[in-house]
Amino acid sequence: MQKIPEEVIHFFQHQNFVIVSTLDNRGFPHNSCKGIVKIEGKRFYLFDLYRGKTFKNLQHNLHLSITAVDEHKFRGYSLKGRGKIVKLVGSKKELIKDWDSIISRRVTHRLLKNIQGEKGHPTHPEVNLPSPKYLIEVKVEEVIDLKPKHIK
Repeated sequence: MQKIPEEVIHFFQHQNFVIVSTLDNRGFPHNSCKGIVKIEGKRFYLFDLYRGKTFKNLQHNLHLSITAVDEHKFRGYSLKGRGKIVKLVGSKKELIKDWDSIISRRVTHRLLKNIQGEKGHPTHPEVNLPSPKYLIEVKVEEVIDLKPKHIK
C-alpha cells in the first residue's frame, strides 16, 4: 500500500474512539471501542485497556480493521491491516503520557458540554478507565472510503 492520505490521517486524529474489529477462533467478528494514541505513517497505535477478546483474538489472528464515521459530515473510513501486541517498555512507555492527555481532553470536553446544558453521561467514565498495560500496533495495508460513490 502507498502512503495513507493526509485527509484520512487527519480524520482519525480527530476521533474520540474507533471501532476495532478482530476475528475470533471460529471466524466470527468481534467489535470493540479503542482509542488511538498515536499515528506514525502507516502505523496506528491503540491502547487496549481490558485485555479481553481483542487481545485473545490477536494472539491467533493478526488481521483487523479500524473503522470510524462522522455522521454529521457523512464520511468515514475503514482501515484494514495487521495488528500486533506490543509491551509498554522503553520508548513505547512514553505513550502513556499522550494517553493521559487524551483522557484529560475528553473529560474537559464532557464537562464543558454538561455546563452548556448538553446532558450526557452523569459521571466522567474516562476517569475510571484502567491504566494501559500494552498497545496494539497496526500496520495499515488498505484504506476503504465509506462514503457512497454517488456522493463523492
